[in-house]
Amino acid sequence: MAVQDISTYTYRDIFSLSIIQFEKACTFHKPEQVDAYSIYWIKDGKGTYNIDFESYSFDGNVLFFLSPGQVFTVDSEKVKEAYKLTFVRDFYCIQIHDAEVACNGVLFNNVYETPFVKPCAEDTKKLSFILDSLMDEFKRNETAQYDMLQSYLKQFIIHSVRVKKEHHVIKNNEETKLFKDFSLLVNQNFKTLHSVTDYAGRLGISPKSLTKHFQKIGSQTPSDFIKNRIVLEAKRQLIYTDNSVKQIAYDIGFNDSAYFTRFFKKATQKSPLQFKKDHKN
Repeated sequence: MAVQDISTYTYRDIFSLSIIQFEKACTFHKPEQVDAYSIYWIKDGKGTYNIDFESYSFDGNVLFFLSPGQVFTVDSEKVKEAYKLTFVRDFYCIQIHDAEVACNGVLFNNVYETPFVKPCAEDTKKLSFILDSLMDEFKRNETAQYDMLQSYLKQFIIHSVRVKKEHHVIKNNEETKLFKDFSLLVNQNFKTLHSVTDYAGRLGISPKSLTKHFQKIGSQTPSDFIKNRIVLEAKRQLIYTDNSVKQIAYDIGFNDSAYFTRFFKKATQKSPLQFKKDHKN
């Protein structure tokens, strides 16, 4: 997206709304690491994005959601109308509102599922009304502006959850709940806990039972899930930081950098340094 074609409203550097209304093709090869919660609404456009080293193509009207730490690259895009909402944890904490709007594992913090949500015509009207209200509020300087902006953001998120629930299959059975609980624990602890036994114990079940639950929903094994989350973090740091392989290995819980290198190469068929070289070029 060309910066000169974007209009942005900002509130205290903790919440912003960017508006893009143009038609231009562009390509970004350099990965960007997301540093805040971000909601992209491509109201009219098409393209291909890479999110955490996976490629996703879209054509038409789509929403997608990124969490802090994810790596985002534009392969190609041609956008006529789009919006971007960005906010930090201090403005609207996803974790606090999980139970109320079912964000965790539905919109945000969902690194292994297709990130796109496709609103229908009626959904588009409702979301457009919320954004129009947001823009109007940004232009004002009145009492309780913080609360009003937060309220509109919450409405946008709640409606997005409803859109996904209506148009996408979201299971709520015991196995799926266990998977979400497990994935949340892994995201919080993968740098220090690497074994299935560690997580099974915290969930109050045996490693064997945990594996059987995963088999029922057709998911990867718990062991592979942990491994893939560790590899994903290693990829992020290799691309987006100047940390040495030894520093990265230590940060994600490996005392032996040589062992980490073997672990990474087995998972990706490339050494850490080769992976970094390939993605820097």
